[in-house]
Amino acid sequence: MTSLLPHARPLAALTLLAASAMAQAQQPAVIFDMGGKFDKSFNQAGYQGAERWKKEAGKNYLEFEISNDTQRVQALRRMAEKGANPIISIGFAQASALQQVAKDFPKTQFAIIDAQVNLPNVQSVLFKEHEGSYVVGAMAALVSKTGKVGFVGGMDIPLIRKFQCGYEQGAKATNPKVEVFSNMTGTTSTAWNDPTRGGELAKAQFTKGSDVVFAAAGGTGVGVYQAAKDAGKLAIGVDSNQNHLQPGVMLTSMVKRVDVAVYNVLKGWKPGVQVLGLKEGGVDYAADEHNAKLLTPVLKGKVDAVKADIIAGKVKVADYMADNACKY
Repeated sequence: MTSLLPHARPLAALTLLAASAMAQAQQPAVIFDMGGKFDKSFNQAGYQGAERWKKEAGKNYLEFEISNDTQRVQALRRMAEKGANPIISIGFAQASALQQVAKDFPKTQFAIIDAQVNLPNVQSVLFKEHEGSYVVGAMAALVSKTGKVGFVGGMDIPLIRKFQCGYEQGAKATNPKVEVFSNMTGTTSTAWNDPTRGGELAKAQFTKGSDVVFAAAGGTGVGVYQAAKDAGKLAIGVDSNQNHLQPGVMLTSMVKRVDVAVYNVLKGWKPGVQVLGLKEGGVDYAADEHNAKLLTPVLKGKVDAVKADIIAGKVKVADYMADNACKY
């Protein structure tokens, strides 16, 4: 028996190495889209969810930040080849790349936030952005002194039109005479990170009389909020709670709980489609110390009543993406 002992040690060591390699390979991965994980908006909300999971689980995750449109397939494929599981794509723009790569790695678990990919190894998480936008549209109309409010979108795509349409509905249901100005920043992915252009669009809307502007434009929104501060007007943030970016200027933020979506996928991946609205806590408006003076108890009561009516089904908010048009 003693002659076998020299071989036992390396075998045990090899087993430990294999187990360690497998544990390393089973790290999850998060792929952030254009704008990066510190965009103070959509990607950053996803990053916060991943960091929360990391802290609670005591585990790490792989990550990659897309810097141009050609990297998406390569990034997903590389993570899958490394054995990462699950692999989370942040943003609708990764849908076609994920559709392609997930088919090649049927045993790998994938997830996408903000798009739907119908494959058995993919979890898709969508949001009812139109519901949250309706609520902040109502809030904008309630506080506007000019009866004119604005919207600055990022890339001109149906998803951002969905925000715009919800915002317009909420504003007009609150004040039928309200005027809503809307502009999109651009038609390419650079529209998500163009604060200068965002500021210019906001300034033009303020010149026309708008006194509240809602930005659904990723990093571009930072320029919108600065323009609001410079003009002495109000702004509404998006995705993350952006109230702290310009305290006293930010009326609120239409939060989209990308952080919760990412955290939940990392805690327990489930295939299929999840849709999160006001009722599910997937979208909401932000109230904190940074907008406490603006969000008076009376205003909050009126806004919460609007929110409750949507949750109860008394108010149906039209979804732009259902008809590819703003019909209400």
